[in-house]
Amino acid sequence: MARWKTIARGASVVAVGALALAACSSSSDPEPSGSATGSMDSSDSPAASGDGLLIGSLLPITGSLAYLGPPEIAGVDLAIQEINEAGGVMGQDVRVEHTDSSDADNPTIASTSVDKLLGDGAAAIVGAASSTVSLNVVDTIAKASTVMISPANTSTALSGYSPFYFRVAPPDTVQGNVLGNLIVSDGHTKIGVLVFNEDYGTSLRDVIKETVEPQGAELVYGNPGDEFDPKASNFSSDVQAVLAADPDSIVIIAFDQTKQIIPELVGAGWTDMSAVYMTDGNTADYSADFDPGVLEGAQGTIPGAFPDDSFKERLNSVAPSPLDSFAYGPESYDATILVALAAEKGQGTDGTTVQENLAAVTGATGGDECSTYADCLALLQDGQEINYKTVAGSGPLNDQNDPSSAFIGIYKYLNDNTIEWQSAQEGEA
Repeated sequence: MARWKTIARGASVVAVGALALAACSSSSDPEPSGSATGSMDSSDSPAASGDGLLIGSLLPITGSLAYLGPPEIAGVDLAIQEINEAGGVMGQDVRVEHTDSSDADNPTIASTSVDKLLGDGAAAIVGAASSTVSLNVVDTIAKASTVMISPANTSTALSGYSPFYFRVAPPDTVQGNVLGNLIVSDGHTKIGVLVFNEDYGTSLRDVIKETVEPQGAELVYGNPGDEFDPKASNFSSDVQAVLAADPDSIVIIAFDQTKQIIPELVGAGWTDMSAVYMTDGNTADYSADFDPGVLEGAQGTIPGAFPDDSFKERLNSVAPSPLDSFAYGPESYDATILVALAAEKGQGTDGTTVQENLAAVTGATGGDECSTYADCLALLQDGQEINYKTVAGSGPLNDQNDPSSAFIGIYKYLNDNTIEWQSAQEGEA
């Protein structure tokens, strides 16, 4: 069960999460500092030179989740900047090496990136964004005694997967529960789910199903066996199948396939967008994709507390161009800060030291609260236990290496097909 607390309602800030995947994948896009295509030479790495802690990132620069890359990479870079401004780890600057995770359709990209990061001596890797990508590489990373800490993985299959795997995003038990309760509270009892056959999608679907059924609602479509192929190029038959089940609401759990599914729904006669729900994989900005009003009233969920203006300004200060989405930027920042604090607490820049101290610096064993790296560092240097208060609002790590609590943001689509934050609920698994 989960316990929920609504912390705010009534949005005043528009959040636009761009889903311009082609643009994000373009070779003309600015590369992040130290990317896989422009990374520092291994002879310059801390592993070779003894220059201290090296943190790698395994985040989507290309592929269907490339829209998440800019805020996530900015989160890592901002954390590195603030860590080093405060004195680094053990008196030495922390260095970062960015690599591309791509997506589940391009598994060799992530594998090649992981091999490079491990060869260069990274003590911890921030990533991946995709749960499937993480599942493909987590064993290799753990075998090397390197920490993997994801800012965005939500699949329940990763809970407690390895002593070297952690995440600051909540598992689907939290997001799925919030979304299921939202659908039921809106008065819906016959729910159709268009879900792709991918671990992220089926995991979320299962939690939604487990949440709504005890409350008298049912999944009239989208049960196990109803999933669609994520590589499909046409979703007409899937849309016809869900509509044939006569749902009073539709949940779409997909990535960029959403751009094709929405027009199919509209063309097939579905007009009530207030009864359409999405998740973090596709709750994004469609202002360049659909005519005004197409998605007005639809709702979606994204894990994490909504970042305040000050934090957004700080993220933009390190981004190559202004960010139009901040999704998982706070979580990427928190993950990087936590790795550095764990290394400082254990007085070691190797993966095992980070792994042994990571839960403790989240407050899992108590400690004094601190909300910046500088403040937390001062406490550690004074011999104190700490409880780092994350920007994303996630709680101390539990025995599954998941956040013990987290916030889920609820968003609503405006007439221009951008999203506006409505409220956030805190859940405890």
